[in-house]
Amino acid sequence: MQQQPYEPLRTEDGPPRILVVDDDPTVAEVVAGYLDRAGYSVDRADDGPAALTRAAAHRPDLVVLDLMLPGMDGLEVCRRIRGQGPVPVIMLTARGDEDDRILGLEVGADDYVTKPFSPRELVLRVESVLRRSRPAATGGRLGAAGLTVEPAARRATKNGTELALTLREFDLLSFFLRHPGRAFGREDLMREVWGWDFGDLSTVTVHVRRLRGKVEDDPARPRLIQTVWGVGYRFEPGEPDGPVGPGESGEPGEPGGPGALGDRGDRP
Repeated sequence: MQQQPYEPLRTEDGPPRILVVDDDPTVAEVVAGYLDRAGYSVDRADDGPAALTRAAAHRPDLVVLDLMLPGMDGLEVCRRIRGQGPVPVIMLTARGDEDDRILGLEVGADDYVTKPFSPRELVLRVESVLRRSRPAATGGRLGAAGLTVEPAARRATKNGTELALTLREFDLLSFFLRHPGRAFGREDLMREVWGWDFGDLSTVTVHVRRLRGKVEDDPARPRLIQTVWGVGYRFEPGEPDGPVGPGESGEPGEPGGPGALGDRGDRP
């Protein structure tokens, strides 16, 4: 993926506020330093209770959250922060087990980065998530099968009842509504919805499963977001004309490489 110069978004109150939550002072310092140099306003916390206090005092535009925290783990912090409103969350994890990483997505994280990681990659992911969290300047109301999406207001409803969607779930539903009846592979969805040419495809699988849980009458037998065997997924607003199969699985990739952050010896 071609890397562009940092162009942080600005709000009426100044640059976006990023809350970095990590009990490793080296990681927190390096991440905060890169975000600060990229033009963001950065706040820090080294445990769960402190993160919740800072988030309540100064609501962040995005949270970079370590999964492994003392006292209260990142999953619980994510649940509580998400319970206060739709704040985008990028999860940091040193764990190599796919189940642990998927847990972060299941509780509402919008993205995750596995340690060791490149601080520059993290900043690019922050930029991507923030850009997609902004209300769309253009684009009309979308609707099908009792579902309605208003891109400008970032509001989605099912049969008139508002849906509590995360940032990525909203974008995924909007994309499906814009392309009914067309099958997309997980690589296509990663590129079109997440804005990345590479990444852990299980991220797509988890978000499709979460979205099905909110828009399907029976998520165990999805009729709207169908699995297309050997391809990926298709949004079908009408009655399906074939069998509907279970979701796909995939082997996640491992972010990292030269210059990666997360090893105790790393420095800015």
